[in-house]
Amino acid sequence: MLKYLLPVLLFAFTNTFGQVADSTYLSDVKRELRTQWPKNRRINVVFHGHSVPAGFWDNHEVHTLESYPNLFLKALKDKYPYAVVNVIVTAVGGENSLKGATRFESEVLPHQPDVIFIDYALNDRFSPLDKTREALAKMILAAQAKNIKGILVTPSPDQRIDISDPANPLDPYAAQIRELAKQYHIGLADPYVNFQKVVKEGKLKEVMSSVNHPNLAGHTLIVNSLLPYFL
Repeated sequence: MLKYLLPVLLFAFTNTFGQVADSTYLSDVKRELRTQWPKNRRINVVFHGHSVPAGFWDNHEVHTLESYPNLFLKALKDKYPYAVVNVIVTAVGGENSLKGATRFESEVLPHQPDVIFIDYALNDRFSPLDKTREALAKMILAAQAKNIKGILVTPSPDQRIDISDPANPLDPYAAQIRELAKQYHIGLADPYVNFQKVVKEGKLKEVMSSVNHPNLAGHTLIVNSLLPYFL
C-alpha cells in the first residue's frame, strides 16, 4: 500500500512555503456544517476546472467516486456527520481558465455555492500568463460579488514535465495562483508542493493513472490540501 494512501483526514497544515490555512476563512460555512437538523441547511461546494476535478483518469475513463471532489465529500462527511453537503462538479476535460471564465456566471453561480474550488493551472500553461490572470480574477471577483468563498488550487503534475526544476513551465502558473490568492484574500490549496516532494522521492508514477491524470493516491494528495480550511 502506498504511503500516500493515508486516511484522508490525516493531512499537513503547512506547506513548504510556510503557508498555514486560515482557520477563520470558512468560519460561517463550518458553523453551518456543524448545525444539526432542523436548523441546518444544504451546503453546496462547486469544483470548477479541467479534467482532473472532472474525474478523468487513464484512457478517458471518468472515475467520479475515486477523484478528489468526491473523496473530499467523503472526508468532509466523516468530520461533519450532521451536515447536508452537495458536491457539484462543473469541470470540463481539456478546458482552461479562459474558457472556464466564460461559463462561470451561467453554469457555476446558479448552483448557489457556499465554496468554489478553481483548478485550471495544468491546462493554463498553454495560455499567456496575463490572460490566465485576467480570467481567474474575473471568476474570483464574480464570486466575491455574491459573498461566495473561493479557493484556488495549484496544479497536479504532468509526467512530461519535471516539476522539481524551477524553470519548468508549470511553476509560473502555480506562482500566479498563490499571488492571486494573496491579492484577493481568498483561499489557497497548494497540492503542487506535495507533488514536488513526490517527484524528488522518485515516486511520481505511484500517484499517477496516466501521463497527466492522478490516480487514487494522487487525488488523495489533492484532498489533503483542501481539507485544512474545513477544520
